[in-house]
Amino acid sequence: MRHREQTDTATRDRAGSLRVMAQARAGDGGPACGLDFASQDCLGLSTHPAIVEAAAETLRRFGVRSVCSAAETGETNLSVALERRIADFLQMEEAMLCPTGKAAGHAVIRGLVRPSDHVVIDEAVRGGLKEAAEAATSHLHPFRHLDADHCADLVRAIRARDSRSGILVVTESLSPLDSGTPDLAALRAICDEAGATLLVDVAQDLGCLGEDGRGHLGLQDMLGRVDLVTGSFSKSFASNGGFVAARTRAVTAYLRARESAETALSPIQTAVILKAFAIIDGAEGSERRARLMRNVLNLRAALRDRGLEVYGEPSATVSVGIGSVDLAQALGRRLAELGLLVDPAEAPEADPEAARLRLHLTAGHDEADTARAAACIAAALEQARGDLAASSRPLRLRVAA
Repeated sequence: MRHREQTDTATRDRAGSLRVMAQARAGDGGPACGLDFASQDCLGLSTHPAIVEAAAETLRRFGVRSVCSAAETGETNLSVALERRIADFLQMEEAMLCPTGKAAGHAVIRGLVRPSDHVVIDEAVRGGLKEAAEAATSHLHPFRHLDADHCADLVRAIRARDSRSGILVVTESLSPLDSGTPDLAALRAICDEAGATLLVDVAQDLGCLGEDGRGHLGLQDMLGRVDLVTGSFSKSFASNGGFVAARTRAVTAYLRARESAETALSPIQTAVILKAFAIIDGAEGSERRARLMRNVLNLRAALRDRGLEVYGEPSATVSVGIGSVDLAQALGRRLAELGLLVDPAEAPEADPEAARLRLHLTAGHDEADTARAAACIAAALEQARGDLAASSRPLRLRVAA
């Protein structure tokens, strides 16, 4: 399942970390409440009073309207301020807003990569970046997930036989598949050696990881050292939308001209994201990130205590090893019965026997929530194994006398 865009439309159905499930509980006719580890609202800002007030004030000021493209006056003073805030936050020269994170990836890759150019891309990156690369050039070179040495071998081999074409190296600061993070300094060195361009997508960790909310770009001291940064706001900033940030203003100016038909963000979205930046970049943001990380560490420990494998670096998404795709599907049915809402398990394309379940943590969860989630997964996994064993037994036919 691709990343959900978290909106405020479901907030009336939320109470703390519970969410009303679509189906009714059998027997009493009332709505069934599930413990929600499926929504991506890492810092719990979608219902923050200051965020709600910012949206309401902007609604009163601008009204409800369908915005046109930025080139056709869809851009407001708010959007200009937000682009400046993004660039400063990431220590980049310029930023450009896009309607979604996926659109940001398409804008930068399809806008800059020529058919003769090469894209060297982590094999596990999310679908939107891979789709954009496939549409831009036939010279696509996947490297093993998080393997900087393999990436270096591919880049050097390309440059040895093609000294003129461009090379774009694409990765994510935090992988949604397994919470792994690349060695960004190593990738930077590879690009510098071969005259390649480095693009890092920060959709998964911007705002919610690191003491200052800069994610792994900040944690690895790579702010301002990446050529291109793409990301989305849906995970931590309480709104849909995406962006491209660049180290040179010429890049965003070129992309703006190519993407002139793209719909701009609405004033309400822009105001919400600006207010979210103010919270994330302040003391309250640090406190919420600390609560989030406490929940993450508690859940990871509780899962390991039950003998389950947990992948990657501590992050707002906890990735749990399940096994086969069949077992993952049986597990999903059992978890629904137990009232635990999670993302359906996925398996890497290269290994269908390594399905992984993903749980999305928020600052609003607590220790009781994480303990219950771990217990539910362990119980459901045992039941799912039993279900598969029962379904694999051969049928015995009795012959009537």
